[in-house]
Amino acid sequence: MARVTRPLPDPIVEARRQWVAHGWSDAAAGMTAVTSVMRAHQLLLARVEEALKPWGLSFARYELLTLLSFTREGRMPLTSAARRLQVHQTSATHTVDRLEASGLVRREPHPTDGRATLVTLTPDGRDVAASATAALNTEVFTDLGIDETEVEALISVIARLRAASGDLVD
Repeated sequence: MARVTRPLPDPIVEARRQWVAHGWSDAAAGMTAVTSVMRAHQLLLARVEEALKPWGLSFARYELLTLLSFTREGRMPLTSAARRLQVHQTSATHTVDRLEASGLVRREPHPTDGRATLVTLTPDGRDVAASATAALNTEVFTDLGIDETEVEALISVIARLRAASGDLVD
């Protein structure tokens, strides 16, 4: 006799049910929100990674290339890049190491501050940033799976969450 398998319930909905059943009703909505955001992060990151795969880029490396491409001269101090990307200096250094090994950026001495290092976009890096951005715009950013009004509402809610956590938000 064939065994009938029922589809699994939404794990996040089930987790919320369990929270309530265990007497944590006051925390159930917050747990559900956090878990939902974490799952959404996984889903979006998978789409981004798939779009960036042809260039062998992680999202962190893509962000740095794009940040540099937005500057007038295609360069900035490494410490400034770390601050703007909201990452630790060590993470930014590791990202630059990987991009430099790929020939997409190069390190240069700062012209006036002997302690600082400039990260400079190479012509190949500029080309990769432009191509990867076109792919992300087409494959991810223009269609998140929710309509424009919902996207704007999501941005607003997340901005309030970030601000309540002390993050820099305009």
